[in-house]
Amino acid sequence: MSWWVARTRHGSELKVRNQLSALGVESFVPTRMRRSSRGKGMVEEPLLNSMIFLRATKVEALDLIHFRGVKADYMFDYARHAMMSVMDKEMEDFRKVFDLSRDEGGLVDVPLSAGEQVRVMRGALSGVEGHILEYQGHTYVDVSLMNCLHARAKVPRAWLEKI
Repeated sequence: MSWWVARTRHGSELKVRNQLSALGVESFVPTRMRRSSRGKGMVEEPLLNSMIFLRATKVEALDLIHFRGVKADYMFDYARHAMMSVMDKEMEDFRKVFDLSRDEGGLVDVPLSAGEQVRVMRGALSGVEGHILEYQGHTYVDVSLMNCLHARAKVPRAWLEKI
């Protein structure tokens, strides 16, 4: 089982996610809730246009598109000459960062520099590994997929350890 990176038509990310869910396939589309422009409450909005991640074997992933009617195409990693995939640990960290918005603090006992690789030791992001960023007096952990997609969450410095 691997996480496969797929592209969908713009605006159909949530429809494809729901179709995969109906087929029993685990998938992930980073989203946020925003107020509807028509004033009808909150709506779910994808944060990455035309992109979805799904977990399956390679054979199952190909079957979804070729025989089950899922409207997506897999991204190709030209350096490896293979479909683009993401390891479970990377996807787990990426998902945790997208789900977090906490602002709690503590004492800092180990100096850290921007860009250093760190591991979160406490809280909802415990175990996530990434790089430390500082912006306008706040500390963030930055997690990337394939060195091109980045997610970051505010984390107290005291919760970080240098790797």
